Amino acid sequence: MRPDPGIPILHRDRGFVVVDKPTRLLSVPGRGPHKADCVTARVAALIPGATGPMAVHRLDFETNGLMVVALDAPTHRTLSLHFEQRKTSKRYVAILEGEVEGDEGRVELPIIVDWPNRPRQIVDFERGKPATTLWRVIGREAGRTRVEFRPLTGRTHQLRIHAATPRERGGLGAPIVGDPLYGEGMTTERMMLHAEMLAFPCPVTGEWLEFRSEATLDVP
Repeated sequence: MRPDPGIPILHRDRGFVVVDKPTRLLSVPGRGPHKADCVTARVAALIPGATGPMAVHRLDFETNGLMVVALDAPTHRTLSLHFEQRKTSKRYVAILEGEVEGDEGRVELPIIVDWPNRPRQIVDFERGKPATTLWRVIGREAGRTRVEFRPLTGRTHQLRIHAATPRERGGLGAPIVGDPLYGEGMTTERMMLHAEMLAFPCPVTGEWLEFRSEATLDVP
């Protein structure tokens, strides 16, 4: 399958681009030609000469919003270190299924892959990797809660698990609307999770860069 070249590029710099990933698009290629279409393939199609391991970080297939993609190996190494050393800032907006107790807080639940049921992840206090999310309610509407998430770590499915885990186990007890893995399934056309802000030091100058993509999450 040839990649669809259509992907919004919000910023192009020497060595990297920031894109606005559509929902239901892979970040990197999956297994098999039917999963070749992805963010990195589309960027490579638009920017000839882009090389190396382009994906610095990933968004879930169902999540949309901001991603930074490297265009060469040195930039990839520098940006990857920024993410590994937590020199970045990320903010997401989500709509949760149910009423969340309180107005803000912190979720700390360690996560590990559920090997028999991949790609699912599970909370495991003995073997899981530390995962921390700051959250704040920004609206309540028709039995649902609109929240802002600020992940301090970048575990796979972290926000989805921290939202869906019951309150008595330390989560919010309210899965993301439309989450096919941890919620009530695709009750909407898409999962209601959007990466609206991404910031990191410029890999060349060290200048702090911040990018925004307005969240348009509406549940019928």
